This record gives sequence, C-alpha cells and structure tokens, in this order.
Amino acid sequence: MDGDRPDVLLTGLLFYDLVLTGLGKPPTPGEEIWARGMGCGPGGIANLAVAASRFGLTTSLATVFGDDFYGAYCRDVLCGQEGVDLSLSRTADGWPTPVTVSVAHGHDRALLTHGQEPPYSQDVLVGDPPGARTALVHLEARPREWLAKAAANGTKIYADVGWDPSRQWSSALLEQLALCHAFLPNEAEAMAYTRTDSAMAALGTLSELVPVAVVTRGGDGAIAVDQITGEYAEVPALDTDVLDATGAGDVFGASFVAASLGCWPLAERLRFAVLAAGLSVGHHGGALAAPGWYGVERWWSSLSDPGLRRAYGFLADRIPADPGPPVHHAPVTPPAPHTPVGPRA
Repeated sequence: MDGDRPDVLLTGLLFYDLVLTGLGKPPTPGEEIWARGMGCGPGGIANLAVAASRFGLTTSLATVFGDDFYGAYCRDVLCGQEGVDLSLSRTADGWPTPVTVSVAHGHDRALLTHGQEPPYSQDVLVGDPPGARTALVHLEARPREWLAKAAANGTKIYADVGWDPSRQWSSALLEQLALCHAFLPNEAEAMAYTRTDSAMAALGTLSELVPVAVVTRGGDGAIAVDQITGEYAEVPALDTDVLDATGAGDVFGASFVAASLGCWPLAERLRFAVLAAGLSVGHHGGALAAPGWYGVERWWSSLSDPGLRRAYGFLADRIPADPGPPVHHAPVTPPAPHTPVGPRA
C-alpha cells in the first residue's frame, strides 16, 4: 500500500448476477430444466474489484448503481462487506441495475442479460483519475479519455479485451497498448486480434507492443513474456472441478496485478494467477468466488501433492501471517435431493 494512493483503479459496468449450475444438459427451447444449484452476487466490474480487495489491495471503483434492490444489494456487498472504495461511483435515479442470468454447463457458461446503457460514461465517472498505482481496464473500440490521463499520472495500465460480436477484430484496438504496461487476453482473443494461428505466435506479436504480455489458455494454463525483466514463463492449469467459470478471467487478472505489485518473478506471478482463477471456478458467480489470501492459504495448507508443493513452494514466503477471515461466497441453494417431476402449472 502507498498512503492515500489507491493500489487499483477500476471502472466499468456492474451487473447483478444470478448463476444456475448443475443442469445435466444444455437448455433446449421448449423444455424446462431444473438446476441443482444457484448463487447470486455482484458481477461485471465487481469481479475485478472483489478479487483485488481480497488480496489486500486498496481498490477504487467507479461504476453506476441503479436505484433498485439489485443496486442497493451490490453497493452493500462491495462497500460494506468487501471494503471497496465507491467514492467515484454514482447511483442513478430511475435506471435499472443490469441483471445477468448465467447458465453454467461443463467448463463454460451462457449469459442472458437485461440492461440499459448507463447514464454516466467512464470518462464522467473517473474525471481526472486519482494517481493509482495500477488500473485494470477493459479495452474497447473507442478509446476512453481517462485512460491516457491515468497513464500520464504514472498509473500502470493492465488491460484485457472482450469478445468482438462483429468478428472484425480490428487491429486498431491494439494501438491502445501504447498506454499499457500489461495486456492479458485469452487465447482466442489474442490470436484473432494479432491475426496469428497459435497462442505462442500471438504472444510474440503482443510482446512487441506492450512491456508485459500474457495469454491465458483455459485448461492449458497461461504463457507470458516480460520484456522489462527478460523473463518468459509458461505454467499449466490446475486440475480442478469446475462448478462455474464465470469471472475466472477477472480473478486471474486481479491476482496477476497483486503479484506484480509485490515485484514477484514472472513465473510466480503467472502461477499465482492461475491458482486463484482455478480456485474460483469451484464456487458460484464471479466476484464472490474470488479466493483472496484466505482461500489461497487454505489450499496451500491442505496441499499434499509433492509436485504442486514444489511448483508453488514460493507461497510459503508470500502468504501473509494473517490471511484474513473466511471470505463470503455467493448465497447458494443446496443441491436438490432429487429432480422434481411433473409439468409446470
């Protein structure tokens, strides 16, 4: 921590997430499927905010809350429960908080969302950005003015990018990497934007555009290059049971930032982010699935696999003496003892 200077600055759209798990089969039009599990909690930009805060980072979030039940609930969780600074956020009268229903099946999920364009833009919310140590941002086709201001303030920008529904994958978006310290796309996004045919080739192209390039590969782990230190790292994913993959990429990004602020070697940063993301998929939702130091310490203290003990041995010197209290996971329903039968009335 650095006095009154936030460790992490975030801005983006917040959602109220309702996650359904244990479907048995994908939804089919005309059928009713009973889910065995359900969880709810803040989503969207909240995924990054909670993941960062649970690693002890002072986190400043600029977002918009609706003046409805969902907005009040998300605000209470983020500020009251998770300690996220919301001084840059606003509550909009008459604007409904976006709501997403996430239907998890296998290692992926489908999202159904209802929402409207927020009444305040990112540039209005952030204004003249505080001199944060880092900012985690989601690059969009239209550059945000606050991003250049933050970079000029000395804030290190860690960026990712989302799926392009137009499938144009405009390489012009990569021009924004000139403002960034690190770029962390997934494998499909990295190859699409760089016009390459492999994660390694995409990493090579991106490493020429940004000091730290990371490509996440889902079940194949992640690869990264740090041009500042001259390091290359490749780490496998953890072998974990996936309940819900919602927000795992956000947990990866926030964890990589936390380790980077600690000036860890690249391989440790990458392993730590892979671990945190792997732990998150065992719980419902995105934000409240983040493990924090408490979850990492529990995993490490119960680990018996000798190979993983060696690979993650650095945690013995990294985990704080006090990892904090147990984290709050998403409120869930218990697994149903049997599948209900009979038609809907």
